[in-house]
Amino acid sequence: MTFCTFSLPAIFALALAAQISSTVAKVEPSTPEQCLSPSSRAATLVTQDKTSAPSALTSDTTLKSEGQGLPSPTVPEASSLPPQPHPPGMVWIPAGEFDMGGIGPEARPDEFPVHRVQVDGFWMDATEVSNAEFRRFVGETGYVTTAEKNPDWEELKKQLPPGTPKPDDSILVPGSLVFSPPGHRVPLNNHSLWWQWVKGADWTHPVGPHSRLSSMHDNLPVVHVSWDDAVAYCKWAGKRLPTEAEWEYASLGGNPARRFTWGDTPPSDSFLPANLWQGDFPHHPQALDGYVLSAPVDSDTPSPYGLHHMIGNVWEWCSDWYREDTYKHDADSAKTTLNPKGPADSFDPMEPTVPKRINRGGSFLCDASYCASYRPAARMKTSPDSSSIHTGFRAVISDPHWRLLVEKKH
Repeated sequence: MTFCTFSLPAIFALALAAQISSTVAKVEPSTPEQCLSPSSRAATLVTQDKTSAPSALTSDTTLKSEGQGLPSPTVPEASSLPPQPHPPGMVWIPAGEFDMGGIGPEARPDEFPVHRVQVDGFWMDATEVSNAEFRRFVGETGYVTTAEKNPDWEELKKQLPPGTPKPDDSILVPGSLVFSPPGHRVPLNNHSLWWQWVKGADWTHPVGPHSRLSSMHDNLPVVHVSWDDAVAYCKWAGKRLPTEAEWEYASLGGNPARRFTWGDTPPSDSFLPANLWQGDFPHHPQALDGYVLSAPVDSDTPSPYGLHHMIGNVWEWCSDWYREDTYKHDADSAKTTLNPKGPADSFDPMEPTVPKRINRGGSFLCDASYCASYRPAARMKTSPDSSSIHTGFRAVISDPHWRLLVEKKH
């Protein structure tokens, strides 16, 4: 699972820890150079206890869905837009070049070297995919998400070091990762103190089997979706996931590369430019902006391109495989990289047996004390079969492909 830190459930008792301590990668304290969070479903499951407590969060704290009045977005001039018709719910991101990579003291090694990138124009969902949109997809296709299926041990063990013992069958049941704030201050080098693998947690039960979405939550971003789930939705919708280059370029809103999308001022409890962590992390969440966890997909001020919640709210899947050295290879040619689609395979030195995809944008859990990933250049990595309460997605489509879809409909 790809999140801002490798976080195992708070109730992950160490029933199997003694058996796997020599085979599963050790989690080191978080530093400015690394941002850890549950990034592998397989590693999470083999470290679980046979019981799983419900999240300390309730459906009331996580499912708040009130909207807010918003200013009109600033969008590209009509003369620069492709001709009508335009895809509903999407905004045009015009072609351009930018410097891709880390800026500022929060930048991490895998965000370097900064290199020049050019992308073609494309359409991007103005918002993260909502529960209502995902429900329509499931209703028309009968799709079952990864979190709703029993984990397949034969597949999971491919991601684990040889000799990793199989968890008890009581662990290999449908579920997903849920944030559960501890009741007191805890060390920040052990994310298992605020994450839980919750049996029965999925996109319709965001904090566990006793919570359930209703129509009042339609405008919240769908969460507990794996990369595989996001790709399935995109195929159904005739779209695709953005590359991380497209995502970073779009997040800048036509501005030059910068530390934060809004400028150079770090967020704080008195300056809330996005739906990020508020309060003392991770034990004392506060809803200073009205939301403890995710906010409605259109509840913020849109970017210059008309995009909502590109930073914060929920992490967003991208199409690329993750490699720590991706940018080094892109920069080696000393030329502008055109429409990069990422490496051909994945390698994460922290978990070398686990292939991972890219996540971008940060989430409502991002905090300066632990994971300052509320930046356009911040890269996160997660196994494609992982899901959590703070991971969703949005889709893109090229204009030529959109025209083909329109022709087919007629």
